[in-house]
Amino acid sequence: MDADGSVSDESGRRRRVHGMLKLYYGLNEEGKIPEQPQSLDPCDINGPHFDPELYLNKLRRECSLSELMDHETCMVKQIRSLDSDMQTLVYENYNKFISATDTIRKMKNDFKKMEDEMDCLSANMAAITDFSASISGTLQDQHAQITKLSGVHTLLRKLQFLFELPARLNKCLELQAYAQAVSSHRRARCVLQQYSHLPSFKGIQDDCNAIMEKLAQELRQKFRDGGTSAKDLSECVELLLQLDEPAEELCDKFLSHAGSRLELDLQGLETLSLPSPTPNTDILEFIDRGCNEFVSSLCLVITSYQELFNIPQMANGKLQAFVDDLAARYFSLVERRIQEEKGVGDNSLLVRALDRFHRRLQAVAKLLPGSAVPTRGTEIVVRAATERVKQYLSALQSFYMDSLTDVRQALATPRLSVAGGGTLPELLSSLSASILNQIKSVLASVHLFTAKDITFSNKPYFKGEFCSQGVRENLVVNFIRFVCQSSRQFCESAGDKGGSTPPALLLLLSRLCLDFETSTISYILTLTDEQFLVQHQNPITPVTTLCGEAREAAQKLLNHYVKVQGLIISQMLRKSVETRDWVNTIEPRNVRAVMKRVVEDTTSIDVQVGLLYEEGVRKAHSSDSSKRTFSVYSSSRQQPRYAASYTPSAPMDTNLLSNIHKLFSERIDIFSSVEFNKVSVMTGIIKISLKTFLECVRLRTFGRYGLQQIQVDCHYLQMYLWRFVSDENLVHFLLDEIVGSSAHRCLDPSPMEQSVIEVICERG
Repeated sequence: MDADGSVSDESGRRRRVHGMLKLYYGLNEEGKIPEQPQSLDPCDINGPHFDPELYLNKLRRECSLSELMDHETCMVKQIRSLDSDMQTLVYENYNKFISATDTIRKMKNDFKKMEDEMDCLSANMAAITDFSASISGTLQDQHAQITKLSGVHTLLRKLQFLFELPARLNKCLELQAYAQAVSSHRRARCVLQQYSHLPSFKGIQDDCNAIMEKLAQELRQKFRDGGTSAKDLSECVELLLQLDEPAEELCDKFLSHAGSRLELDLQGLETLSLPSPTPNTDILEFIDRGCNEFVSSLCLVITSYQELFNIPQMANGKLQAFVDDLAARYFSLVERRIQEEKGVGDNSLLVRALDRFHRRLQAVAKLLPGSAVPTRGTEIVVRAATERVKQYLSALQSFYMDSLTDVRQALATPRLSVAGGGTLPELLSSLSASILNQIKSVLASVHLFTAKDITFSNKPYFKGEFCSQGVRENLVVNFIRFVCQSSRQFCESAGDKGGSTPPALLLLLSRLCLDFETSTISYILTLTDEQFLVQHQNPITPVTTLCGEAREAAQKLLNHYVKVQGLIISQMLRKSVETRDWVNTIEPRNVRAVMKRVVEDTTSIDVQVGLLYEEGVRKAHSSDSSKRTFSVYSSSRQQPRYAASYTPSAPMDTNLLSNIHKLFSERIDIFSSVEFNKVSVMTGIIKISLKTFLECVRLRTFGRYGLQQIQVDCHYLQMYLWRFVSDENLVHFLLDEIVGSSAHRCLDPSPMEQSVIEVICERG
């Protein structure tokens, strides 16, 4: 046991030593240096580029003193171990070196014996050569005869094959080994044709032809067999071509048989694509079935056809027509199924289906380079994407109109006051945010068409025209223009669709369009350009053009708002003037209720406009703006000077003075465009109201107290309306004109004292 244990320990130690040396010298188990990349690190102690200085510097820089000492101790142990192993290896190999020296000495002795044996072998070879030459000379006369006999033997074997050929062909026909029969007949056909003038060969040829005709009939029967597989069909065609069957006829039969199989696939797809309220399969499943069945079978037919019929012009022409006809039917089914995808919710299924459809058609492009199938498939993808963009545009338009309906309902609720309460800014903010969020959602859905993992997104159309024209122009720009156009439609005259539009909605839409012009349009288009990498080489609508359209719509809406509100107040004033007997009225004691209503409505409108627009710029007001007095003629005439001399017999003098005053007065444009601020809006409304009041007064005849009532009403309006306009002189001028015009049409122009007017107005 001790001896065995010591031997095993010794052998284990030797293996360990050899393993360490192999590891040191970089050898594998077979003793060869394995191919491995050499380390270029100068600090790798086992590498060929080891630099001691760099290694030491690295150790001193990275290790502490204790770590350096431990490292030194470890290296000393390794060095001693390696030295010991090297000495052991040298001692072990010393005996082998001595044994090798002895072996070489013995080989020298053995080589001397081998030289003697080689000399003997050379002599024997010379004797054999002489004996072979003697034999060749003896058999030289019979060599020609042997060659002739060999040729006869070969000929007899061929003749035997020919005589046995009909039986061999019949046997192959029984076993349905058609390929072997055709191969055997092709080998003998040339010989039989060459010697067909001999009766015996003629008979063999006739028998073989009859057998091969029967074989050809059986092969043709396979074309009409509906159960024949594609592999068997290809084999039949190949054998018939070897039997010199007409290639054109075989092409037609092959395509006819393949067409009947593809027809079954199309019928299955047609059943799935029938229009119905709820399709049986989703679009992705439909496309998968079409690709896995029809397109795969079509590619297999193309491959088999091209391998069998190597006749470029005729065969390829038939194949092109065959593929185009079936693909047209397949494409019509695909388009009909795609048209059923009218929802604008999740877009991922449609995009994945189109991607798979486009990807599988590329196989047809590789197999049949001249085919129009891939191009037509790409056109279907393009039309589907374009149609989906149209659906999203329609959805955005419907969403916007529904949002406007919600806004109108909110404005019509009883809790909202005339001024819109505090909800107009909230409605505007909610409407703007909902529109922007909806646009972002639509862009995210459409962006799936241009994802990097979608094959057709790398096509030039989707990189350029689809992004710039399809998404930017046809979707985003058209929606922005729709918002502007639909907003402008609310500005139609009374009696049309816009006649019943709430004024608050006009004001809100004008602010919405103005916000579009200032920030929203630029933000939406910038977002679109960044997401879809829009190429600006294509003709696109500039941002400035859309901003101009939005500002135009905002201006038109605000002008219409001023007109509508002005006409509402004007209607009250008109009725108040036309329904009163101004000649026989009583002496005024109060301000008429309609004037109070005018001031109240004007104040409400001022609050309403102030919710959405800034204050604006006013001219400096005079200190007595609310206490200004009016003469019965005009602001340029002194009442004491002309009141005593005013009689019905002298109207020309007063009219002349009034006309002269108008020549030097600034012209007032009643229906001019207003600015986007509260003061300008209120100025426009008050101008329309007072101008209407003036025109109504000019059509009436007044008595003494009627004139005085007009004075009281105008002074009351003056007390309040001057605060709302940009220039108080405008209100003063129009009210002067109203009082003056009333005096001109008064039968007894006796004005009321100013102090009395002030008392009545303050009390009212």
